[in-house]
Amino acid sequence: MSATIAIEPVSSREDRFGHPALFYRGLDEYLAGTLPFVHDGLAAGEPVAVAVPAARLEPLRGELGSAAERVRFLDMGEAGRNPGRILPSVLLAFAEEHAGAARVRIIGEPIWAGRSAVEYPACVQHEALINLAFAGRPATILCPYDAVGLSAEVLADAEATHPVVVDARGSRASAAYAADRVLAEFNRPFPEPEQHRPLLVDATVLARARRLAEAAAIDAGLDEDRVADVEMVANELVTNSVEHAGGTGVLRIWTEDALLVVEVRDSGQLLDPLVGRRRPDPLQRRGRGLFVVNQLADLVRLHTAVDGTTVRAYFRLP
Repeated sequence: MSATIAIEPVSSREDRFGHPALFYRGLDEYLAGTLPFVHDGLAAGEPVAVAVPAARLEPLRGELGSAAERVRFLDMGEAGRNPGRILPSVLLAFAEEHAGAARVRIIGEPIWAGRSAVEYPACVQHEALINLAFAGRPATILCPYDAVGLSAEVLADAEATHPVVVDARGSRASAAYAADRVLAEFNRPFPEPEQHRPLLVDATVLARARRLAEAAAIDAGLDEDRVADVEMVANELVTNSVEHAGGTGVLRIWTEDALLVVEVRDSGQLLDPLVGRRRPDPLQRRGRGLFVVNQLADLVRLHTAVDGTTVRAYFRLP
């Protein structure tokens, strides 16, 4: 294995949150950058989680030996297939579970070579939003990037969403770091679909919207459970429009590239960039819609502007 890669993500005691990107070339550099990070956390008594694609889980687990029993392992390909689910259900969930700890350490790899073009913008937005969600929290989240398998553009985005970059030469501050700029740039309007089923929705046609979603999911060949998920997502999105965006919206459903897409567009504007990415209080009765959508859909994309908001929820077809 190659030499240990030193990671110094926290510059001062006032800077409680660290978010370095690890640029690795091959498995040796991957292990050289991740194993010391895990061992240092365990030695300090810090809770440690590892959420990476399945192909990287077993090498890490094997190298850790008996220490692996003290680490939470998650397959990011499943837990983080929808990037909008990673913050509430992986990162923040682990940090909040260990709220009394002096610091938590997490390895999270949300971007890999198999990510699709439609998934990638949501991945970059997620990486930028980590900085906002964890600001001031005693946590360090190390994000590995395959410097061989990923494009130069992806690595440039990583430099813009991580204040520190680590590679075989060591750690450095990222001169390109600009998470707010990334969030603005990736808040892009969506291309128009070639085919869709539009429905103007208000409080009087919610049941019709659910039936339309159910029929589209059945026609697309989804099983009974996923049909119910599609119906629930459509209901949550159109209900949000009715309750929070002037009472009306437009529901459209279509298929593209082995995906069923449920879109709702309305005149509302989302001002909270973390909406749907925090776990709601169990007693909370309202404001859970986008959280539920993120939990059920395989991908959620969002565009908001002064003239309205569009949410697209994607479901993989069999």
